[in-house]
Amino acid sequence: MPRAVLCLPTYNERENLEPMVRALAGVLDTAQDRVLVIDDGSPDGTGEIADRLAAELPWVTVLHRETKEGIGPAYVAGFRHALAEGAELVLEMDCDFSHNPADVPRLIAAADEADLVLGSRYAPGGGTANWGLLRRTISRGGCLYAQTILGMGVRDLTGGFKCFRRAALEAIDLGALSAHGYAFQIETTYRVKRAGLRVNEVPITFVERRAGASKMTGSIVAEAIWRVPLLRFRALLGKL
Repeated sequence: MPRAVLCLPTYNERENLEPMVRALAGVLDTAQDRVLVIDDGSPDGTGEIADRLAAELPWVTVLHRETKEGIGPAYVAGFRHALAEGAELVLEMDCDFSHNPADVPRLIAAADEADLVLGSRYAPGGGTANWGLLRRTISRGGCLYAQTILGMGVRDLTGGFKCFRRAALEAIDLGALSAHGYAFQIETTYRVKRAGLRVNEVPITFVERRAGASKMTGSIVAEAIWRVPLLRFRALLGKL
């Protein structure tokens, strides 16, 4: 059984996938850790690259999904797969080098004292690089919006660099997670906190992707805007 499974969702990431997997080889203990590539039917050949890497590297597995449904459903599929494999730790990470592979061991180590570890842009010592004013405003404003409505002291609610202990994923209802975009990140952290579990933040520097196209769209932002108050409303009704 693996100690940790790092879930790497991909859609049209042919420029980034192999460099990322090679970089992860240098920071993971591949005798006990695994990388799970979750490809949503990329038309650019990303899935074929993933299959080639899995054939070469015994610690890489590929989960092929037929259609692009968004980051949320991809991660839920990855979480289910990792739990079925017996993983004690399950990580989320972007494939585009926005998250530094060198930070992965820090998140894993921090999980010794937390049920969910967040790679945080807004914890002391964290930050962003190569972002314009609009991107910084949307990201920071989104976090403050969610913090205010949900009453949470977590600084970075929208980040996608996370390490869950198995118990944290078992404590939340994966089947009830319905967000497709980055609202998924807010919802998972909120549910873990609502379960009375420990959430810690580790400072990271988030860097804009170096290759490929961003997946951020207006609909993803809009989903986060309406889902946050819905989460709070359902929690008040005891339905979360």
